[in-house]
Amino acid sequence: MSALNRVPSLIARAGTASALTLAAIGGSVVVPGAASEAAAAALATKALKIAASKKGSPYKWGAVGPRRFDCSGLTLYSFKKAGKKLPRTAAQQYNKTRHISAKKRKAGDLVFFHSGSSVYHVGIYAGKGKVWHAPKTGDVVRLQKIWTNSVWYGRVK
Repeated sequence: MSALNRVPSLIARAGTASALTLAAIGGSVVVPGAASEAAAAALATKALKIAASKKGSPYKWGAVGPRRFDCSGLTLYSFKKAGKKLPRTAAQQYNKTRHISAKKRKAGDLVFFHSGSSVYHVGIYAGKGKVWHAPKTGDVVRLQKIWTNSVWYGRVK
């Protein structure tokens, strides 16, 4: 009898089993919320790769791609290509994300630059304190170190 076939009888005899025990015998564990977190992480990773692929694309106010972008146009385009629709502006995007602390930020989360309570810029967190973004007129989509502490983070749900 294989280990996998013994799982139900082992659990029945023990009453409950830890995740480590199940893993050791080849079972699986369903963790509430884990699938949605994994799906969000996969979506964010895909959006991050799409944004990075636009490196060097010119900034144009109001542009949403595929060749020119403003800041929220880049995030909208990247997540749309990854399979998730976002609102148009940085402030609207902030209001549609799950707000997270800097300690919990992950690559693919959105970085919102703010002055007081007003969000004025957005990019996609690339890890190691860097962000992919479309900075301003005359500039191009690029990876840059986050230059201020006046940022909030949001995870696309």
